[in-house]
Amino acid sequence: MNRKAVRYVQGSATAAALAASIILSPAADAPTRLDGVHSDLARAVDLNQVTAEQAAKFEAKLAGRILGDA
Repeated sequence: MNRKAVRYVQGSATAAALAASIILSPAADAPTRLDGVHSDLARAVDLNQVTAEQAAKFEAKLAGRILGDA
C-alpha cells in the first residue's frame, strides 16, 4: 500500500473514532450548555469578533432553543 493510502486510512480511522466518541457521549444538560455558550460568546466579545449587544441577543436566542422556550 502506498504512503498516501496509508495516511488516508489512518486519518479516516482517527476521524471515525472521534465521531463515534462524540455521538456516543452523553449530551450535556441545559445549564452546562448555556455556560459554554456564555463563555464562548464572552471570548468572542473580548476578541472583538462580535459586539456585546450581538452576543446578548444570540445568547438569548440560543437559550430559548436549548431550554425549549422557542
